[in-house]
Amino acid sequence: MPPQEGAQIYLWRDCRRYKEDVLKGAMDRTPQVPEGEIKHKLKWLMLFRILFSSLLLGSAIILQFGDSPPPLNRPLIILYGLIASIFLLSLIYAVGLRRIKRLILIAYVQVVIDTFIVTIILFVTGNYSSIFSFLYLVVIIYSSILIPIRGTMVIAAICSIQFGIMVDLEYYGVILPFGTEDLLLASAYTWNQVLYKILITMTACFAVAFLSSFLSEQVRRTRNELRMMEDHVKRVDKMAAIGEMAAGMAHEIKNPLASLTGSIQLLREDIRYDADHDRLMQIVLREADRLSSLVTNFLLYARPPAGKVEAMELEKIIIDTAELFEKGASNDRRITTTKNIQSGIWISMDPLHLRQILWNLLINAAEAIEGEGKIHIELHGSKNKQAYIKISDNGCGMTQEEINYIFDPFFTTKATGTGLGLSIVHRILEAYDALLDVESKINEGTTFILQFKQLERPG
Repeated sequence: MPPQEGAQIYLWRDCRRYKEDVLKGAMDRTPQVPEGEIKHKLKWLMLFRILFSSLLLGSAIILQFGDSPPPLNRPLIILYGLIASIFLLSLIYAVGLRRIKRLILIAYVQVVIDTFIVTIILFVTGNYSSIFSFLYLVVIIYSSILIPIRGTMVIAAICSIQFGIMVDLEYYGVILPFGTEDLLLASAYTWNQVLYKILITMTACFAVAFLSSFLSEQVRRTRNELRMMEDHVKRVDKMAAIGEMAAGMAHEIKNPLASLTGSIQLLREDIRYDADHDRLMQIVLREADRLSSLVTNFLLYARPPAGKVEAMELEKIIIDTAELFEKGASNDRRITTTKNIQSGIWISMDPLHLRQILWNLLINAAEAIEGEGKIHIELHGSKNKQAYIKISDNGCGMTQEEINYIFDPFFTTKATGTGLGLSIVHRILEAYDALLDVESKINEGTTFILQFKQLERPG
């Protein structure tokens, strides 16, 4: 089979397996709305609000010319003021969107203010008899697109409280809403009828909040999973192409390199000792060994050796590797290691390969920390029989652009290093149908997430 065809078959199999894991809920993390996405949706919300205000203004003008009410009619004045306030708020939101960094705070403020605007619209158009009570549901629906489910439930509660208070005040005659000349007030109905409408509206608010938030979370989760799957497919495609080329090149380099090293050693033994010549030959031998080590690692990346697969408990492997790291010279007693390990989680893998993966990730985390810092190791299982290992540090973090390239061979942000460590980790994990993901923020730290298929506990 040609190498290219084999790489394509391997890529198709890997993509299919990854898609199956995603559909089973393998990515067991709550998706967060990206800042860029929130900003984009806030812009659309401001445009929608301006269009709605323009529609209200047009309706008010048509009403004024159609029924010929006095221009200073009180309901129309309040409606004009409300429309002007919406336009002014939209301008303030646009300025704040550029200057305020906490976009989620802007989203909360806008949605809460919109609930009060809807309440005023209901008051102007008849309150209990108003046909615009559905606007509460509109606010709740677009709030679920911007904020998490808990926030949407709070918005539903705010809408319910406002509507309930307004109807109660109207029923007891405390307030008299506009637009009631041709409509019945709440006091014209029995208390049971008023309470029934309040409860129905509250139930609708919370039901819409739950359903719309659930659908929005599913959309965000699906979008996140598709993005991760697309990144994974691109990464595997690139590695498959590089790996086939790398295997041949590494062998071609390693053979003449061994001949060169042997020849230098023979010359060093046969020729008469000279300090300058000996120093030069030591440099050649040292650099040849370094180049040989680099080629060996490249071969490991290109074609990882088949390991001795066996069932093993992750708790023991992780604790042993962490203790070795804590006592090693790479730690230098400047790194504090914490662990949150769930026992009784088993996977099928070569223990040596897993130790190598954990060691590389711990070294990588330690090198990302300048001075003293912390590394947290977490192990937990999920309901869909997946095992997750998370290694987090509070180091310098990475940009999104760096995250896109960290698994490429020879890409490194360090002054020293070959840039093959994470590439080798990724290639070894692929051999076991395991996944590797990374989350990072500049000046906050990085988290590497390993995902394995969990085994039933033996015997």
